[in-house]
Amino acid sequence: MDILQGNQHASPQDFYNSLKEKLEGHHDFPEDYLFKFIIPTDQAKLTEIYKVFDGIKFTLGNRESKNGKYTACNINAFVLDADQVVNIYKEVAKIEGVILL
Repeated sequence: MDILQGNQHASPQDFYNSLKEKLEGHHDFPEDYLFKFIIPTDQAKLTEIYKVFDGIKFTLGNRESKNGKYTACNINAFVLDADQVVNIYKEVAKIEGVILL
């Protein structure tokens, strides 16, 4: 997944540094944080995402697209700080075909 697509940042590290700054400026951690992903409809991909959240309290909601080709995955997880949010995004970004929202 190319996290830089449509992004003005020069590198993934710049992107994640900017994300961390925005998170710290707009959120009061610890709190519930809503992660949103779009993935090709594939149970194995969902399982890979769920493994990233192993050990974290979360609730989820999935919805397939009208043609069933993609699944929107919403995970509301209790996170301790902006670093944890960034680390989760980094891990999920490693999964092929996942779009981070």
